[in-house]
Amino acid sequence: MRTAATPQSGFTYIGLLVTVLVMGLMLTAVSRVWRTTEQRERETQLLFAGHAYRLAIASYFASGHRFPTTLQDLLLDDRSGVPKRHLRRLYPDPMTGSADWALVLTPDGQGIMGVVSSSTAAPLKRDGFDSFDQTFKDADCYCAWQFIHYPNRFIRSIGPPTTVTPNAPGSPGAFHPGQLSTPAGSPGGLQPGRPGTIQFGSTSPDDDSPGQN
Repeated sequence: MRTAATPQSGFTYIGLLVTVLVMGLMLTAVSRVWRTTEQRERETQLLFAGHAYRLAIASYFASGHRFPTTLQDLLLDDRSGVPKRHLRRLYPDPMTGSADWALVLTPDGQGIMGVVSSSTAAPLKRDGFDSFDQTFKDADCYCAWQFIHYPNRFIRSIGPPTTVTPNAPGSPGAFHPGQLSTPAGSPGGLQPGRPGTIQFGSTSPDDDSPGQN
């Protein structure tokens, strides 16, 4: 013999559903807060790493009026006969978790002026940047946060270069972090717009003005 359902059991079932719904909404909110906090932390790490690379490139340039040809050059500079370290270690891109930085090259393609994150995610930070990072304001992606050392004010006035995304590691023409890419059949040359690199126009930097502007 079945026992008839009572109004109390119906209310208990509805209450259980409401409890589960509220818990689901709370977990969703907590998850969003956690992801936002994690992204902000990675942004802070990206600014730290980018500034470290920019300062190291500026130090390397000031020591010999030349830009490094690889990021490894920043770790050990023996051009003067006395080894000098401009960077403690090579930092990975915090937004991707890999050493897949895109490189900003000099007009002749023989030196590295800066690094750029390869992440295409939209930044949470929209304003409040340092004076050297004012171009980051309202950027659409982290790939627009370009940490470049400009040897003089004229080069900086040219405007930001085009951002490109490096290929997958191991694929033909893939970008290898810390090295300049050389297209097949072109010894010592560098193809404008090659994946993994950013290259300025034909105007050469003024080597007589090593200061940061």
